[in-house]
Amino acid sequence: RYFLVGSNPAETKYRVLKIDRTEPKDLVVIDDKHVYTQQEVRELLGRLDLGNRTKIGQKGSSGLSRAVSAFGVVGFVRFLEGYYIVLITKRRKMADIGGHAIYKIEDTNMIYIPNDSVRVTHPDEARYLRIFQNVDLSSNFYFSYSYDLSHSLQYNLTVLRMPLETLKTETTQTRQESFDIFEDEGLSTQGGSGVFGICSKPYEKYVWNGKLLEAVKNTVHRDWLLYIIHGFCGQSKLLIYGRPIYVTLIARRSSKFAGTRFLKRGANCEGDVANEVETEQILYDASVMSFSAGSYSSYVQVRGSVPLYWSQDISTMMPKPPITLDQADPFAHVAALHFDQMLQRFGSPIIILNLVKEREKRKHERILSEELVAAVTYLNQFLPPEHAIIYIPWDMAKYTKSKLCNVLDRLNVIAESVVKKTGFFVNRPDSYCSILRPDEKWNELGGCVVFTGRLQTGVLRTNCVDCLDRTNTAQFMVGKCALAYQLYSLGLIDKPNLQFDTDAVRLFEELYEDHGDTLSLQYGGSQLVHRVKTYRKIAPWTQHSKDIMQTLSRYYSNAFS
Repeated sequence: RYFLVGSNPAETKYRVLKIDRTEPKDLVVIDDKHVYTQQEVRELLGRLDLGNRTKIGQKGSSGLSRAVSAFGVVGFVRFLEGYYIVLITKRRKMADIGGHAIYKIEDTNMIYIPNDSVRVTHPDEARYLRIFQNVDLSSNFYFSYSYDLSHSLQYNLTVLRMPLETLKTETTQTRQESFDIFEDEGLSTQGGSGVFGICSKPYEKYVWNGKLLEAVKNTVHRDWLLYIIHGFCGQSKLLIYGRPIYVTLIARRSSKFAGTRFLKRGANCEGDVANEVETEQILYDASVMSFSAGSYSSYVQVRGSVPLYWSQDISTMMPKPPITLDQADPFAHVAALHFDQMLQRFGSPIIILNLVKEREKRKHERILSEELVAAVTYLNQFLPPEHAIIYIPWDMAKYTKSKLCNVLDRLNVIAESVVKKTGFFVNRPDSYCSILRPDEKWNELGGCVVFTGRLQTGVLRTNCVDCLDRTNTAQFMVGKCALAYQLYSLGLIDKPNLQFDTDAVRLFEELYEDHGDTLSLQYGGSQLVHRVKTYRKIAPWTQHSKDIMQTLSRYYSNAFS
């Protein structure tokens, strides 16, 4: 057998899983539901060691040997033979939210469970194993032991604030006689004390190892299940007059219609779209770390392909393959499912910022805009006017080329109006200075004001064709605008405005560039081609040659790799 021994960070409490290695095909995992102290675990392992030696009293041969040390279980997977267990063997701390560490997976290890004596070999096993290992788990997969990364901070903190009483009525559980896998050994299981812990269910869409954990989900204790997200996570620290402020950017990529550019376009029949990423910026004052006493603020926005059935044929070897609509959808069925999902998660208003080209010599990107407008117009008939989907078309390419106006100034106007409609999340009531020195922008802010602070209602959904370059710049501008409000709400600046060439914005821009590059590599195979600097028109000439290189590398990776 394999014994999986897990501990809490302080190494004072332990749990043990027993994995059977005699089953050639099935997975048999036994969890004895018992919490051991360090002493008990040592005794247990000592007994197992003694009891399993080949010759009694022989010193040299041990009955128990350590196979591997790991930081968590990614899951169990089976192809044509028996099950493998996937373990995290290296990790790196990327961020910290209120004392909860967020780690990036640096390396994993796959161990075949069944013993060689019962192994039923299959000729194609190695091929499937190789395909599975093509997904490089050490590239931008993140996990946290104590914080639910699949939900937004707003969700996590509002669940935490639920009064204990409502919880107690919900969890009048019947305690069955808990049984021990090491019965007859005189280890009694303690009766439960009246301590309640809240554990939210992860949001399936952003969890990447849900399928790998399915086999054991209902048999092992919840603490064994480590849910993993894919995307980006970065954190920077600002010092504002000695107050440490952490700015964190977390991007969750949807696992439902995942795949690379050109191969995955538009939506599937369940309303999940390609390249769908939820980006959340979290600000908190690190001088007080706890979630209940500290000051936390967050703002969420989404990017995703146009929710229609469409595709591009890459066999033509053109740099911009023509866009084709694959299926007529007169009743906007796919779009309806997609916006349903969004309304359930974020509430209204859903604001669509469409950055696709409007005027073109050859009708190319415009096809998507026209269909999207038709879909939104159709769907809005069934929504009450105050909850209607707001559609903002804004041809970013046209404004970039025009000499008259600055793109980012125009984007800023849109960003202001968007943040005004959705509001943002902050877990503390408005500070007294906002009553003393009222700010008209602050008073017009939307969202939902509750006695504990503010909630974000609704979300901005940005898209261009690829949802990479134009989208990232637009998201940065909206994020910058929300950041000003966040800093203002935590009492760190005196007006909810931020200038471009300040340290805070420079740092924030770097975070967003990293975020854009990472997401772009995952979906498009190269880094960003157009950066915020390109749109600010302050990019040096060397930048343009870099842009051409990136375009070529993107084209190469799409066509050949």
